[in-house]
Amino acid sequence: MNSQNKLKIINDPIYGFITIPSTLIFELIEHRYFQRLRRISQMGMSYMVYPGAHHTRFHHALGAMHLMQKAVQVLRFKGIEISEEESEALYIAILLHDIGHGPFSHAMEHSIIENIDHEFISLLFMDVLNKEFNYKLTLAIQIFKDEYPRKFLYQLISGQLDMDRMDYLKRDSFYTGVSEGSINSQRLISMLNVFEDKIVVEEKGIYSVEKFILARRLMYWQVYLHKTSLVAEQLVTRLLKRAKELIREGIKIEASSALNYFLNSTVSKENINNETLALFAKLDDYDIISAMKSWQSDEDFVLSTISKMLLNRDLLRIEIQNQEFSKDKIKNAKKDLMLRFNINESEASYFVFTGQITNQAYSMEKETINLYTKSGKVIDVANASDQFNLKALSKKVIKNYMCFPKTN
Repeated sequence: MNSQNKLKIINDPIYGFITIPSTLIFELIEHRYFQRLRRISQMGMSYMVYPGAHHTRFHHALGAMHLMQKAVQVLRFKGIEISEEESEALYIAILLHDIGHGPFSHAMEHSIIENIDHEFISLLFMDVLNKEFNYKLTLAIQIFKDEYPRKFLYQLISGQLDMDRMDYLKRDSFYTGVSEGSINSQRLISMLNVFEDKIVVEEKGIYSVEKFILARRLMYWQVYLHKTSLVAEQLVTRLLKRAKELIREGIKIEASSALNYFLNSTVSKENINNETLALFAKLDDYDIISAMKSWQSDEDFVLSTISKMLLNRDLLRIEIQNQEFSKDKIKNAKKDLMLRFNINESEASYFVFTGQITNQAYSMEKETINLYTKSGKVIDVANASDQFNLKALSKKVIKNYMCFPKTN
């Protein structure tokens, strides 16, 4: 392989030029595990509502790394000592924070792997990469796991005002065209400081923080929990569950070798290994789309119907309300479907189901966003705010939904 310049710049539609700060980070970006993120949608099925939402986890990871570089510059300028080793570890940790995401982001976590979240798989990937890169990722992994003594470094990766959230809000707002979610990440970062080993925001940054929290709330209701993308994501999850169920019954269905492995296996935290991880690294959105194209003509009613629904955007109806849906309403909807298509109750359950969605823009329970006043006091932003009632936004809102087929 020819030697090449590894300190490249990347043109990003959100921030302009993003610089790759070191040879190690360039090599991590070039690695097949990271390149897979080009084929993983950042927003799952949201493109069914917002046609522009086709950006990927690859975009987001680079954007979050760029913001981390800005945060390190700001904190160093304010006299916070961050060594070269610590800064590179921060860039690596934020770059790889989403490397464990499966196809369509969250669909895999609830269907063909058993209760394994993407953070767990991200750590497994990091461990493998650490060995491959002669243990140069050890500090990044320590910070990512919150095992490093300087706790404010972890907050920059995973906190209420972390670089992950700052990038995805701005990026998702841009690609969906939902301007209500746009935040001034540069202004927020310029207001950051460290007090007693915790990230704080300088007092004059209060309005930027308020805008950030409100933008997050609006993006959840308007975009992330939009009823159409919610239905689509639920259908993808159920499609994979059905495929797995059919295979358990001894029925052969077409799928890529990587997808076929997970459909045929029971993968859990207890038995996942490097071989399984290598196969997971071959999975992306295209495996699922290809499977749907094949399954739309399958003999199984559930498999073919859900595949057609997703491919043709002819989805289920959804109702959302505060109170739970009555058992009679659910029972009657299933009964109607069973009679209409001559299917059993188990099959009908794939098309008639209920669930809950929650939205909490700001949590005051574990870690708060703290303002640092000129007098040296630290105040929770919710107690200092006079512009919006942030305490109201900190309450968890729970809504119930019910999905069922259209009648016409």
